[in-house]
Amino acid sequence: MEDTTTLSVTKPIRCIVKLGGAAITCKNDLEKINEENVEIVSSQLREAMITGSSSRKVLGMDWSKRPGKSGISCDADDFEDQNLDSSSFVVVHGAGSFGHFQASKSGVHKGGLNKPLVKAGFVATRISVTTLNLEIVRALAREGIPTIGMSPFSCGWTTSERNMASADLSMVAQAINSGFVPVLHGDAVLDDLQGCTILSGDVIIRHLAAYLKPEYVVFLTDVLGVYNRPPSEPNAVLLREIAVSEDGSWSVVKPTLEDMKKQVETTVAAHDTTGGMATKISEAALIAKLGIDVYIVKAATTHSSRALSGEVRGALPEDWLGTVIRFVGKGNSSC
Repeated sequence: MEDTTTLSVTKPIRCIVKLGGAAITCKNDLEKINEENVEIVSSQLREAMITGSSSRKVLGMDWSKRPGKSGISCDADDFEDQNLDSSSFVVVHGAGSFGHFQASKSGVHKGGLNKPLVKAGFVATRISVTTLNLEIVRALAREGIPTIGMSPFSCGWTTSERNMASADLSMVAQAINSGFVPVLHGDAVLDDLQGCTILSGDVIIRHLAAYLKPEYVVFLTDVLGVYNRPPSEPNAVLLREIAVSEDGSWSVVKPTLEDMKKQVETTVAAHDTTGGMATKISEAALIAKLGIDVYIVKAATTHSSRALSGEVRGALPEDWLGTVIRFVGKGNSSC
C-alpha cells in the first residue's frame, strides 16, 4: 500500500522525461558523464520547455565556478523583463556509470543494512548518484532551465520488499507550482523489510506519472527504441508501436512480422541493479495503461527533439525513429 502525500499541482504537467543512464554517461567508464549528449539533450529540453527560447539569448543559472573557467558568469541586467516561465516538465535520470558499481559491489539492492559492507555501499552509492544529479541539474541550469535537484531518499521515499511504500510528493508539487523543474534520480532508499534497496528511475517515473498525469512521457536512451532482440544482433528490428491492453499485457502493432512475438529479448549489464531494458518496458507499459503515451527514443538526435516537443503525438510520422507504447482499450484502435 503506497502512502503518498496529497498533491496540489496548480498547472497541468506537459511531460515527464527520463534521461537514461546509458545515454547521459559512458556506461563502461566508471563515473564518466557523456558531456556531448548531456549538452545536446539540455538544449533540446530548453527548446521544448521554454516558448520561443530558440531565438532568445540563453540566460544561464549555474553561477558556480567550473573547472577550466576563470570566473563566474552572471549579468543581473540580463534578467530584467525576461519571462523565464517554462511549461511544466519533470525530469528523472538514471545512474549509468554512477552508483551501479557501488550498489552491485556491496549488495545494497539486496538489503541488509546490519552488514558493514552494505552500509558502506549505501553511503558510497548515494555519494555517486547525487554527484551525477548535481551535474545534470547544472547542465540544465546552464541552458536557462530553472532546475531543482531532488533525491528520493531525502524526500522520504521508502520501499517494502522493493515495492514503493511511501513517497512524499509535496516538495515536487511545491517546486512545480513555484515554476521550477524538479530533477529526480534513481537512488538508494530504506526498505521496511530488507533494510535498504535501489529505487530505479524507471519506477520513480511510473509513480510520478500516476499522480501528476502528464500529457506524455519520453524515455531517452542510447538506442533508437525497443527492438525485438538486442540491436547489435543480426536481423534486429525496431518496434515502432506497442499496444497495451486493459489487463496489462502488450503486443507489437508496428511492424507486422509473421514471426514477431509479444515478448522481446532484453539484456541486463552485470553491474545493473535496476533491471535494465526489461524494467523500462514493463514500467512504460504500466504508464501507458494510465492512458499516457510513452515514447522511447535515442537521446541527442532529431528524433528525441521531436518527441520532447510533442511533435510526434498522434499518428507517428514515417520519418520518426523510436518506439511509442500506447494503451488500447475496448472499442479503441491503434493510431
